[in-house]
Amino acid sequence: MGYIGHHGVATLRRYKYSGVDHSLVAKYILQPFWSRFVNVFPLWFPPNMITLTGFMFLLTSAFLGFLYSPHLDTAPPRWVHLAHGLLLFLYQTFDAVDGKQARRTNSSSPLGELFDHGCDALACAFESLAFGSTAMCGKATFWFWVISAVPFYFATWEHFFTNTLILPIVNGPTEGLMLIYLCHFFTFFAGAEWWAHDFQKSMPLLGWVPLIPEIPVYDIVLCLMIAFAVIPTIGSNIHNVYKVVAARKGSMVRALAMIFPFGLLLAGVLVWSYLSPSDIMRNQPHLLIIGTVLLMYCLFTVALYMHFATSVIHEITNALGIHCFRITRKKA
Repeated sequence: MGYIGHHGVATLRRYKYSGVDHSLVAKYILQPFWSRFVNVFPLWFPPNMITLTGFMFLLTSAFLGFLYSPHLDTAPPRWVHLAHGLLLFLYQTFDAVDGKQARRTNSSSPLGELFDHGCDALACAFESLAFGSTAMCGKATFWFWVISAVPFYFATWEHFFTNTLILPIVNGPTEGLMLIYLCHFFTFFAGAEWWAHDFQKSMPLLGWVPLIPEIPVYDIVLCLMIAFAVIPTIGSNIHNVYKVVAARKGSMVRALAMIFPFGLLLAGVLVWSYLSPSDIMRNQPHLLIIGTVLLMYCLFTVALYMHFATSVIHEITNALGIHCFRITRKKA
């Protein structure tokens, strides 16, 4: 039966979402705002439509970046940075309130979680492109996508074993996105060139730091994010999975093997981009991150992904007797 199978359908009926958010910013600042903001939507408005609308904000943001900075190495008009920040803030808000709308309308389902996480996975690429245009990262934009996609993949991998989405006290969906849209707003005032300048020139007060000269600010930011955000987060994911696997007396090697396909994909893209005669990472960063430079293959990939997504959504809606973009009233 399609992608899910009979066993998967039976499991869907028993599935209950479980998530823990330890963020203090979310608890004391954003959650109260989100709890009020959800009332903007009428009770008939489907939660998945909120998710899709939020995703379209990021799609618009990435398109603006492509329109005004095709190679992500030239400064777009300053209003674009303001738009990037506002659109990302709206994405974060809509991404947070879709679940609240589902609980508010008693329409929570595994499909909603899948739809939400699917949009979030794609959002990693589109926001990386938007930030690349803001910080004039050029070919380094690819690495900003990597450091957003890798933690997302590991968090999903951890969720598979723990059955709980665990967000630490400082996490990407809350503090990470907040930091990024604050960077967009900062760039609206400082200009995109600030990110491309030598670190010691952009930050004179830190000129005493013994760094190799001529390092742009965005490279310093990239290194700091890897050291203080990505590596600790991945370490926490692996530790949490290890505890579950050990408790079940399972094999950690088999658990880690689930990461291999994603690692192989990244390695293949890296080899291809660095060996590319046309320097695709520099000249076609949008196509490198979103898909491929070959238009027909890109269309084939999109069609294949859309077939997978629509098929899975169709299977879940049929199994649970619900609709994707319409609220189905549950029987008491």
